[in-house]
Amino acid sequence: MSYADKPMTCRDCGQAFVFSSGEQEFFAQKGFTNEPSRCPECRSARKASGGGGGSGYSSGGGYGRQEREMFSATCSTCGNEARVPFQPRGDKPVYCSDCFIPRQNSGGGGGGYGGRRDYR
Repeated sequence: MSYADKPMTCRDCGQAFVFSSGEQEFFAQKGFTNEPSRCPECRSARKASGGGGGSGYSSGGGYGRQEREMFSATCSTCGNEARVPFQPRGDKPVYCSDCFIPRQNSGGGGGGYGGRRDYR
């Protein structure tokens, strides 16, 4: 497919800019379906300020996020208090941090297959 330079207007500053044929080809190779709506300067400024777009995971490691509500429960193994980020329903065991970590490392979390399986 051939591309031609396309005049555009920035939605932030109103400045005219060109969506070049090279940029259009790059967008197509990356699978981007939307044309840019900001000039390169406003795109850079927006990216530097951390505003919008992207995966949502690059926003500073959780800073600025609300504190997670924690709930109190009784550990199913030792009986001590367990602070968990969900409301326990009572139909599944809840573990404190000290009891949860050894269970996690031992692989004793169910869902596994007993014995050896030979898949061919």
